[in-house]
Amino acid sequence: MADPRGFLNHTERELPDRRPVDLRLMDWKEVYTEFDKGHLKTQASRCMDCGIPFCHNGCPLGNLIPEWNDLVYKDRWRDGIERLHATNNFPEFTGRLCPAPCEASCVLGINQPAVTIKQVEVELIENAFDEGWVAPVMPTVKTGKNVAVIGSGPAGLAAAQQLTRAGHGVTVFERADRIGGLLRYGIPEFKMEKRFIDRRLEQMRIEGTEFRTNVNVGVDVTVDELREDFDAVVLAVGSTIGRDLPIPGRELDGIHQAMEFLPQANRVQHGDTVPGQIVATGKKVIIIGGGDTGADCLGTSLRQGAESVHQFEIMPRPPMERAGSTPWPTYPLMYRVSSAHEEGGDRVFSVNTEEFVGENGKVTALKAHEVTMVGGRFEKVEGSDFTLEADLVLLAMGFVGPEREDLLDKLGVGYGDRGVIARDGDFASTVPGVFVAGDAGRGQSLIVWAIAEGRAAAAGVDKFLEGHTVLPVPIYPTQVAQR
Repeated sequence: MADPRGFLNHTERELPDRRPVDLRLMDWKEVYTEFDKGHLKTQASRCMDCGIPFCHNGCPLGNLIPEWNDLVYKDRWRDGIERLHATNNFPEFTGRLCPAPCEASCVLGINQPAVTIKQVEVELIENAFDEGWVAPVMPTVKTGKNVAVIGSGPAGLAAAQQLTRAGHGVTVFERADRIGGLLRYGIPEFKMEKRFIDRRLEQMRIEGTEFRTNVNVGVDVTVDELREDFDAVVLAVGSTIGRDLPIPGRELDGIHQAMEFLPQANRVQHGDTVPGQIVATGKKVIIIGGGDTGADCLGTSLRQGAESVHQFEIMPRPPMERAGSTPWPTYPLMYRVSSAHEEGGDRVFSVNTEEFVGENGKVTALKAHEVTMVGGRFEKVEGSDFTLEADLVLLAMGFVGPEREDLLDKLGVGYGDRGVIARDGDFASTVPGVFVAGDAGRGQSLIVWAIAEGRAAAAGVDKFLEGHTVLPVPIYPTQVAQR
């Protein structure tokens, strides 16, 4: 702890500025400006080096946060990135996209603004790339065993990198045309530019990981071929079935799942032509769902030039400060304003949509009403009915599980209570040699959990193949989602 009085001398929490709204709506670049290293050192000095670092408990990866905060303060950036990479394969992803449960658990956050852990993390990795310190880590042995990783999101990529470094031959299969899963096509460019994925993939290719795109495993590669060619399989297929809204009028044209809309916008940013693209240009847009995916739809709609945007949320508006139901060190229920919310649109809370209205087969409006929570159930507020015009409705209400038909049912894996793939404490499915990582086994969750589970599943695979493993297991046994 380089400055034992840092948290006393520097009580203000500083973060990089966001570019002006009118400017950033003109492009798709990330919204944040550069952050001065001097200010970052000051923020790192606020870390208290707690006897019990609760930030470790908040982070599924078990990131060594006090250590690399201290190293940044001392200008030991290379040592800092070594400590960060010891637990996290992709800090450039989490540093941009993770909601930072570590900061919610920060002891300083009890009575002061929490340490800017996430910002220190992303600055560490960006500095490391700038300095050329992020080099391929080549395996020292070759086991002769081959592993198939199905899915190239953060869970699949983390599992693949760990298994490659352990000496196994790893092939990542992706049914889309580019590697990255939801990182590539679900996260808008303004939240994370895709060049950050590409540079990490180049490291993985040099290390020996093979990537195969445009392959729908279970169809293009049969289950029999998969089991014949590979000694183990990691299912990292995500939770990709969007929650639907089966109300009158759902069949009308102009009502789409968020994951129909967002990937098309990302493809355009890659320079692709998307025939029949779903666009918000000049339209009255209503987004149903108040979470991060809804905010991504909001920012995308505004950049496409929507006439108006409303974002509906059935839950009541959260309090401005941490709710009493989520005391420290839990992740707080509170009102948050993302960069997209800052850019425009209307957020509407405590509202339920009951019917879509249309003309000539196309949605023109929706009917809704206000709700209140009574005894844990939503009840309609009488007399609160309203109709709102809509040319485009985007459903962003979360995901209910992985798709089963092409691969999972053919493999014969078991399922848990919530439709996810059942697995044990080693992340093994009910089928020998088949392992599960990320949202496919956990349910819709955070990127930091996906990477943690990818690392843990890799350790399970290595143990299965070799009888033991030296790969780290980042997840405490009590945290593993048993299904």
